[in-house]
Amino acid sequence: MNHGEGEDELVLEALEMLATGRDDEEVFADLAARTGDWGASALAVCLALGVPRTDAEARIREARPLFEEFVVGEEDLVASVLAFGHVFVVDRVLDAHGERIRDLLGTAAGARGGYPGGLLAWFRSGELTKIFLFFAKTRFRNGRGSSPPEFWAAMVTAGELLATEDGPDQAEVTAGLEHCRAQATAVGTDSQMLP
Repeated sequence: MNHGEGEDELVLEALEMLATGRDDEEVFADLAARTGDWGASALAVCLALGVPRTDAEARIREARPLFEEFVVGEEDLVASVLAFGHVFVVDRVLDAHGERIRDLLGTAAGARGGYPGGLLAWFRSGELTKIFLFFAKTRFRNGRGSSPPEFWAAMVTAGELLATEDGPDQAEVTAGLEHCRAQATAVGTDSQMLP
């Protein structure tokens, strides 16, 4: 690292920048441009966010070959690649209730035939309401998706569990749950409803 900065100082600096509302990509780009050490800067951001050291080091080791694709001055691009690769995602440990919901949403994803890669970060960070609301808008057309009945059944159960929680999205969850119930009923009677 340039300027004789140690890891602790970089982590502290990353913490301070994050506390001011800057996002992980901005913090990485700033530290990386200043220090010239992209690996140490990525590690500092991960540790400041709360990613366990062993996980952070493994993620950076995996991403390190990508650094060779960029040159000094392209720290913003490297930051985007690291964010796209979910290097800065903090995996959330859920309680049994949350794990059950995440498992049901995973079942729904499989029955749907998958999900966009961007949702992986939501699964890892425990953004269960966001995933539920995204999936509730699913439309199966021309037999696409492996199992609409399994999908809607998992979504109804996940929605019922989410509906027991208080949150700012409660009205949306309730509306999504009603939509999922209607879809599950329609699939059961073999007449697919439109959203």
